Amino acid sequence: MIEHDVIIVGGGLAGCRAAVEIGRINPSIDVAVVAKTHPIRSHSVAAQGGIAATLKNVDSTDSWEAHAFDTVKGSDYLADQDAVELLTKEAPDVVIDLEHMGVLFSRLPDGRIAQRAFGGHSHNRTCYAADKTGHAMLHELVNNLRRYGVQVYEEWYVMRLILEEGQAKGLVMYHILDGRLEVVRAKVVMFATGGYGRVFNTTSNDFASTGDGLAMSAIAGVPLQ
Repeated sequence: MIEHDVIIVGGGLAGCRAAVEIGRINPSIDVAVVAKTHPIRSHSVAAQGGIAATLKNVDSTDSWEAHAFDTVKGSDYLADQDAVELLTKEAPDVVIDLEHMGVLFSRLPDGRIAQRAFGGHSHNRTCYAADKTGHAMLHELVNNLRRYGVQVYEEWYVMRLILEEGQAKGLVMYHILDGRLEVVRAKVVMFATGGYGRVFNTTSNDFASTGDGLAMSAIAGVPLQ
């Protein structure tokens, strides 16, 4: 039986970034990522516009509070405001960290990371890598998975979360290539499976954006928001 300390379902930006951080904190932790596509083919690679952070490289009047208000307003006031505060306070350090990993952000003439206007934002705070921001970020994160020894199961489809007495104990997964089933034991299971744009008749989302992780989480009794 396959066994890991931590198994992360989803090979996009969220899943890869989580795996890299665990590897940084404690390289002795055995981490695996399961992705139903190759990680570089995850839908994160299609993100073009950019990533928002109050670096103040273009607009010195920007603040994390303004970013937080724009985020909450853009959610029609449904967002978890504690989570929004954390997101907007930490965003500048996250962008600098990605730059140090090797993400090639577009630059201002003086060499600082460029920032531009973006829908829903009251200040020019969107950092970008030309028109392929997700592509640039995902490639660097996938490269860093190797650096930290993360096992990647590409083109494996997770069918079921194994629960015992209300605790996640592992997964059942299906190898798309040959139909093989495997049970994976883990001390921690994380879901980073993205959205479900494919429920709509017209969408620019990838064919893989079908909400499987959300469905499995809901079946397990995890509340969704």
